[in-house]
Order: sequence, then structure tokens, then C-alpha cells
Amino acid sequence: MKAKVDPELCTGCGACEETCPEVFELPEGADVAGVKVETVPPELEDKVRQAAEECPVEAISLED
Repeated sequence: MKAKVDPELCTGCGACEETCPEVFELPEGADVAGVKVETVPPELEDKVRQAAEECPVEAISLED
């Protein structure tokens, strides 16, 4: 699985980083979140799905 954050939609709320800091990051001073890993480890896929579902602006997309 791969996760992407759309910088045009992301508001930088940090919810994804709070849900799955192993994959998402919101660097200090940044306006948008980013993805720290190219491929999501299988043991983190549920947390990444949760982050995508809970994103208030639906900025996270997932690819299998």
C-alpha cells in the first residue's frame, strides 16, 4: 500500500500524524502534512486507513 497527501487539499491539522506518526509527518512550520515512507509496512496499514478515513478534508489517498 502507498499513501499520498494532496497538498492542495491538506489543511495541516495534524490528525494523520497523530493517528499514524510512523507514516505521516507535519514538520514544524509546515502548512501541509507529508508521507515519510514510500511503501506502508503491512502492520501499519490499518492505522493508515484510519488516518485517511478521519482526515477532515479527505486529503489522503491510498493505493494498493
